[in-house]
Amino acid sequence: MEKWLPVAATCVAGGLVALQAPINAVLARSVGSLPAAAVNFLCGTVALLALVLVIGQAGRLGDGIGVPWYYLIGGGLLGAVYVTTVLVSVRSLGAGGVTAATVAGQLTASVTADRLGILGLEERALTAPRLAGVLLLVVGTLLVVRA
Repeated sequence: MEKWLPVAATCVAGGLVALQAPINAVLARSVGSLPAAAVNFLCGTVALLALVLVIGQAGRLGDGIGVPWYYLIGGGLLGAVYVTTVLVSVRSLGAGGVTAATVAGQLTASVTADRLGILGLEERALTAPRLAGVLLLVVGTLLVVRA
């Protein structure tokens, strides 16, 4: 029962991410794909910095100095690749297709990372139910994109 709240919160956040693609696509029509991605990250950065200041954790930003460089820049770079790709692909796939492909890619990469125990994750076996979940999601993605 304790996992339901994080699952529900993540589902809501996922719904918001699904809205991000069409919102950014409209912006991209006015300013271009790369500038729209830049605006996306600029607004997100300002919002997060404001939140860090409000909750009083600005001093913790310096604690990242001891973290390997690839952890410091990796998330931002990967996010930039994702947002830019979505800005381009939403025009042909639609919001549903982009979201389905995103989730299928996320699950596939996540299950692989779990299996390998990389990036600080504890190694998890690739079980038949996990593999079936990935395959069903891939099939679902193909159905959403073809419709």
